[in-house]
Amino acid sequence: MKKILLYLFMGLVILYCLFPFFWTILTALKPSDEVFSLPVTYIPEKFSLENAENVFSKRPFGRYILNSLIVAGGATVLTLWIASLIAFRLRSLDLEKAGRIQRWFLIGAIVPPALLAIPFFVVLAKLMLVNHYFGLILSYTALNLPFAVWMLHAAFRQLPKELDEAALMDGFSPMGRLFKIVIPLSRPTLSITAVLVFIFCWNEFILALTLMPSQLKYTVPVGISMLSGTSVYEIPWGEINAAVALTTIPVILFIAALQRWVIEGLTTGAMKG
Repeated sequence: MKKILLYLFMGLVILYCLFPFFWTILTALKPSDEVFSLPVTYIPEKFSLENAENVFSKRPFGRYILNSLIVAGGATVLTLWIASLIAFRLRSLDLEKAGRIQRWFLIGAIVPPALLAIPFFVVLAKLMLVNHYFGLILSYTALNLPFAVWMLHAAFRQLPKELDEAALMDGFSPMGRLFKIVIPLSRPTLSITAVLVFIFCWNEFILALTLMPSQLKYTVPVGISMLSGTSVYEIPWGEINAAVALTTIPVILFIAALQRWVIEGLTTGAMKG
Protein backbone atom coordinates (compact mmCIF):
# COMPACT_ATOMS: atom_id res chain seq x y z
CA MET A 1 0.00 0.00 0.00
CA LYS A 2 2.85 2.38 0.85
CA LYS A 3 4.48 1.72 -2.52
CA ILE A 4 1.22 2.44 -4.34
CA LEU A 5 0.83 5.75 -2.48
CA LEU A 6 4.46 6.61 -3.19
CA TYR A 7 4.08 5.89 -6.91
CA LEU A 8 0.82 7.85 -6.99
CA PHE A 9 2.48 10.83 -5.29
CA MET A 10 5.46 10.67 -7.65
CA GLY A 11 3.11 10.49 -10.65
CA LEU A 12 1.24 13.60 -9.48
CA VAL A 13 4.51 15.49 -8.96
CA ILE A 14 5.73 14.53 -12.45
CA LEU A 15 2.38 15.51 -13.96
CA TYR A 16 2.50 18.85 -12.12
CA CYS A 17 6.02 19.54 -13.44
CA LEU A 18 5.24 18.51 -17.02
CA PHE A 19 1.84 20.23 -17.28
CA PRO A 20 3.26 23.62 -18.44
CA PHE A 21 5.15 21.86 -21.24
CA PHE A 22 2.05 19.90 -22.31
CA TRP A 23 0.00 23.11 -22.22
CA THR A 24 2.61 24.82 -24.40
CA ILE A 25 2.38 22.03 -26.99
CA LEU A 26 -1.43 22.00 -26.95
CA THR A 27 -1.56 25.78 -27.36
CA ALA A 28 0.91 25.58 -30.24
CA LEU A 29 -1.37 23.07 -31.99
CA LYS A 30 -4.48 25.29 -31.78
CA PRO A 31 -5.61 27.51 -34.67
CA SER A 32 -5.13 31.23 -34.02
CA ASP A 33 -8.83 31.91 -33.34
CA GLU A 34 -9.08 29.02 -30.86
CA VAL A 35 -6.10 30.27 -28.78
CA PHE A 36 -8.17 33.29 -27.67
CA SER A 37 -11.59 31.59 -27.59
CA LEU A 38 -13.78 31.55 -24.48
CA PRO A 39 -14.46 29.28 -22.73
CA VAL A 40 -10.92 27.94 -22.84
CA THR A 41 -10.45 24.67 -24.73
CA TYR A 42 -7.82 22.50 -23.06
CA ILE A 43 -7.68 20.00 -25.92
CA PRO A 44 -7.67 21.61 -29.40
CA GLU A 45 -10.93 21.07 -31.24
CA LYS A 46 -8.93 21.07 -34.46
CA PHE A 47 -5.21 20.35 -34.50
CA SER A 48 -3.26 22.75 -36.69
CA LEU A 49 0.41 23.35 -37.57
CA GLU A 50 -0.37 26.94 -38.57
CA ASN A 51 1.60 28.46 -35.68
CA ALA A 52 4.71 26.39 -36.36
CA GLU A 53 4.56 27.23 -40.06
CA ASN A 54 4.21 30.95 -39.29
CA VAL A 55 7.23 30.87 -37.02
CA PHE A 56 9.47 29.71 -39.86
CA SER A 57 7.77 31.44 -42.80
CA LYS A 58 7.33 34.92 -41.34
CA ARG A 59 10.57 35.05 -39.33
CA PRO A 60 14.10 33.60 -39.72
CA PHE A 61 13.53 31.24 -36.80
CA GLY A 62 15.61 28.49 -38.36
CA ARG A 63 18.54 30.92 -38.28
CA TYR A 64 17.89 31.64 -34.59
CA ILE A 65 18.09 27.92 -33.81
CA LEU A 66 21.33 27.62 -35.81
CA ASN A 67 22.79 30.61 -33.93
CA SER A 68 21.92 29.04 -30.59
CA LEU A 69 23.41 25.69 -31.63
CA ILE A 70 26.66 27.38 -32.68
CA VAL A 71 26.94 29.48 -29.52
CA ALA A 72 25.75 26.89 -26.99
CA GLY A 73 27.69 24.05 -28.60
CA GLY A 74 30.88 26.09 -28.96
CA ALA A 75 30.69 27.43 -25.40
CA THR A 76 30.05 23.94 -24.01
CA VAL A 77 33.06 22.42 -25.80
CA LEU A 78 35.37 25.32 -24.89
CA THR A 79 34.20 25.37 -21.26
CA LEU A 80 34.76 21.64 -20.79
CA TRP A 81 38.16 21.77 -22.46
CA ILE A 82 39.49 24.64 -20.28
CA ALA A 83 37.79 23.33 -17.13
CA SER A 84 39.37 19.89 -17.67
CA LEU A 85 42.85 21.42 -17.85
CA ILE A 86 42.30 23.50 -14.71
CA ALA A 87 40.68 20.66 -12.75
CA PHE A 88 43.49 18.30 -13.73
CA ARG A 89 46.06 20.81 -12.47
CA LEU A 90 44.15 21.26 -9.21
CA ARG A 91 44.14 17.49 -8.77
CA SER A 92 47.91 17.51 -8.45
CA LEU A 93 47.82 20.13 -5.66
CA ASP A 94 47.27 19.34 -2.01
CA LEU A 95 43.67 19.54 -0.84
CA GLU A 96 44.09 22.77 1.17
CA LYS A 97 45.69 24.73 -1.68
CA ALA A 98 43.19 23.39 -4.22
CA GLY A 99 40.36 24.32 -1.85
CA ARG A 100 41.53 27.94 -1.66
CA ILE A 101 41.60 28.20 -5.43
CA GLN A 102 38.18 26.56 -5.66
CA ARG A 103 36.70 29.17 -3.34
CA TRP A 104 37.74 31.90 -5.76
CA PHE A 105 36.04 30.03 -8.58
CA LEU A 106 32.86 29.71 -6.48
CA ILE A 107 32.88 33.47 -5.84
CA GLY A 108 32.96 33.98 -9.60
CA ALA A 109 30.09 31.53 -10.05
CA ILE A 110 27.67 33.60 -7.94
CA VAL A 111 28.04 36.77 -10.03
CA PRO A 112 24.79 37.21 -12.03
CA PRO A 113 25.17 37.50 -15.83
CA ALA A 114 23.16 40.75 -15.93
CA LEU A 115 25.83 42.42 -13.79
CA LEU A 116 28.51 41.50 -16.33
CA ALA A 117 26.65 42.54 -19.48
CA ILE A 118 28.17 46.04 -19.71
CA PRO A 119 31.76 44.99 -18.80
CA PHE A 120 31.59 42.18 -21.35
CA PHE A 121 30.26 44.58 -23.98
CA VAL A 122 33.08 47.09 -23.35
CA VAL A 123 35.78 44.42 -23.55
CA LEU A 124 34.34 42.74 -26.63
CA ALA A 125 33.86 46.09 -28.34
CA LYS A 126 37.57 46.79 -27.95
CA LEU A 127 38.33 43.33 -29.34
CA MET A 128 35.81 43.93 -32.18
CA LEU A 129 33.87 40.82 -31.16
CA VAL A 130 30.45 42.42 -30.54
CA ASN A 131 27.83 40.79 -32.77
CA HIS A 132 30.24 37.91 -33.35
CA TYR A 133 29.67 34.27 -32.40
CA PHE A 134 33.08 33.95 -30.78
CA GLY A 135 32.45 36.95 -28.52
CA LEU A 136 29.32 35.39 -27.06
CA ILE A 137 31.03 31.99 -26.82
CA LEU A 138 33.87 33.55 -24.80
CA SER A 139 31.35 35.29 -22.52
CA TYR A 140 29.42 32.09 -21.85
CA THR A 141 32.67 30.22 -21.26
CA ALA A 142 33.74 32.77 -18.65
CA LEU A 143 30.39 32.49 -16.88
CA ASN A 144 30.28 28.69 -16.84
CA LEU A 145 33.93 27.98 -16.14
CA PRO A 146 33.73 28.24 -12.30
CA PHE A 147 30.86 25.74 -12.16
CA ALA A 148 32.53 23.36 -14.63
CA VAL A 149 35.85 23.45 -12.74
CA TRP A 150 34.06 22.74 -9.47
CA MET A 151 32.25 19.74 -10.97
CA LEU A 152 35.25 18.26 -12.77
CA HIS A 153 37.70 18.82 -9.92
CA ALA A 154 35.42 16.83 -7.62
CA ALA A 155 35.30 13.98 -10.16
CA PHE A 156 39.04 14.02 -10.92
CA ARG A 157 39.93 14.10 -7.22
CA GLN A 158 38.02 10.84 -6.63
CA LEU A 159 40.24 8.89 -9.02
CA PRO A 160 42.96 6.87 -7.24
CA LYS A 161 46.51 8.23 -7.34
CA GLU A 162 47.73 4.77 -8.34
CA LEU A 163 46.45 5.51 -11.84
CA ASP A 164 48.89 8.40 -12.15
CA GLU A 165 51.76 6.27 -10.92
CA ALA A 166 50.93 3.51 -13.39
CA ALA A 167 50.61 6.04 -16.22
CA LEU A 168 53.99 7.56 -15.37
CA MET A 169 55.58 4.13 -15.46
CA ASP A 170 54.03 3.58 -18.90
CA GLY A 171 55.54 6.84 -20.14
CA PHE A 172 52.35 8.93 -20.41
CA SER A 173 52.76 12.71 -20.54
CA PRO A 174 50.47 14.90 -18.35
CA MET A 175 48.18 15.55 -21.34
CA GLY A 176 48.22 11.85 -22.15
CA ARG A 177 47.10 11.03 -18.60
CA LEU A 178 44.33 13.63 -18.82
CA PHE A 179 42.85 12.66 -22.19
CA LYS A 180 43.48 8.89 -22.12
CA ILE A 181 42.86 8.05 -18.45
CA VAL A 182 41.26 10.80 -16.37
CA ILE A 183 38.65 12.06 -18.84
CA PRO A 184 37.41 8.60 -19.97
CA LEU A 185 36.99 7.55 -16.33
CA SER A 186 35.13 10.80 -15.55
CA ARG A 187 32.76 10.59 -18.51
CA PRO A 188 29.53 10.59 -16.40
CA THR A 189 30.51 13.84 -14.66
CA LEU A 190 31.66 15.35 -17.95
CA SER A 191 28.32 14.47 -19.52
CA ILE A 192 26.14 15.98 -16.81
CA THR A 193 28.36 19.09 -16.74
CA ALA A 194 28.03 19.39 -20.52
CA VAL A 195 24.24 19.13 -20.28
CA LEU A 196 23.97 21.81 -17.59
CA VAL A 197 26.35 24.19 -19.39
CA PHE A 198 24.54 23.65 -22.71
CA ILE A 199 21.13 24.35 -21.14
CA PHE A 200 22.41 27.55 -19.52
CA CYS A 201 23.89 28.79 -22.80
CA TRP A 202 20.77 27.80 -24.74
CA ASN A 203 18.42 29.66 -22.38
CA GLU A 204 20.56 32.73 -21.58
CA PHE A 205 18.93 36.01 -22.65
CA ILE A 206 20.61 39.15 -21.27
CA LEU A 207 24.08 38.66 -22.75
CA ALA A 208 22.71 37.34 -26.03
CA LEU A 209 20.54 40.45 -26.40
CA THR A 210 23.39 42.81 -25.45
CA LEU A 211 26.28 41.25 -27.37
CA MET A 212 24.41 40.12 -30.52
CA PRO A 213 22.24 43.12 -31.54
CA SER A 214 21.87 42.11 -35.21
CA GLN A 215 18.60 40.33 -36.00
CA LEU A 216 20.38 37.65 -38.04
CA LYS A 217 22.54 36.86 -34.99
CA TYR A 218 19.64 36.50 -32.52
CA THR A 219 19.66 33.37 -30.41
CA VAL A 220 16.45 31.47 -29.65
CA PRO A 221 15.46 33.32 -26.40
CA VAL A 222 16.02 36.72 -28.04
CA GLY A 223 14.15 35.64 -31.18
CA ILE A 224 11.16 34.49 -29.12
CA SER A 225 11.11 37.75 -27.16
CA MET A 226 10.92 39.68 -30.43
CA LEU A 227 7.87 37.81 -31.75
CA SER A 228 5.04 40.26 -32.28
CA GLY A 229 1.69 40.43 -34.00
CA THR A 230 0.39 42.71 -36.71
CA SER A 231 0.23 45.55 -34.18
CA VAL A 232 2.08 46.56 -31.02
CA TYR A 233 -0.91 45.52 -28.93
CA GLU A 234 -1.23 42.03 -30.37
CA ILE A 235 0.71 39.14 -28.78
CA PRO A 236 0.87 36.01 -30.97
CA TRP A 237 0.58 33.48 -28.17
CA GLY A 238 0.12 30.60 -30.57
CA GLU A 239 3.38 31.36 -32.40
CA ILE A 240 5.24 31.99 -29.14
CA ASN A 241 4.14 28.62 -27.76
CA ALA A 242 5.06 26.91 -31.03
CA ALA A 243 8.52 28.51 -30.93
CA VAL A 244 9.05 27.45 -27.31
CA ALA A 245 7.95 23.88 -28.05
CA LEU A 246 10.18 23.63 -31.12
CA THR A 247 13.26 24.99 -29.37
CA THR A 248 13.07 22.34 -26.65
CA ILE A 249 13.77 19.66 -29.27
CA PRO A 250 17.55 20.30 -29.60
CA VAL A 251 17.92 20.26 -25.81
CA ILE A 252 15.99 16.98 -25.53
CA LEU A 253 18.10 15.43 -28.31
CA PHE A 254 21.33 16.59 -26.64
CA ILE A 255 20.29 15.09 -23.30
CA ALA A 256 19.14 11.88 -25.01
CA ALA A 257 22.53 11.55 -26.74
CA LEU A 258 24.27 11.69 -23.35
CA GLN A 259 21.52 9.88 -21.45
CA ARG A 260 23.60 6.85 -20.50
CA TRP A 261 26.38 8.85 -18.86
CA VAL A 262 24.03 11.46 -17.38
CA ILE A 263 22.07 8.78 -15.52
CA GLU A 264 25.30 7.15 -14.41
CA GLY A 265 26.61 10.48 -13.16
CA LEU A 266 23.39 11.24 -11.24
CA THR A 267 23.28 7.81 -9.60
CA THR A 268 26.98 7.46 -8.75
CA GLY A 269 26.65 9.21 -5.42
CA ALA A 270 23.56 7.19 -4.49
CA MET A 271 25.32 3.87 -5.12
CA LYS A 272 28.40 4.65 -3.04
CA GLY A 273 28.69 3.18 0.44
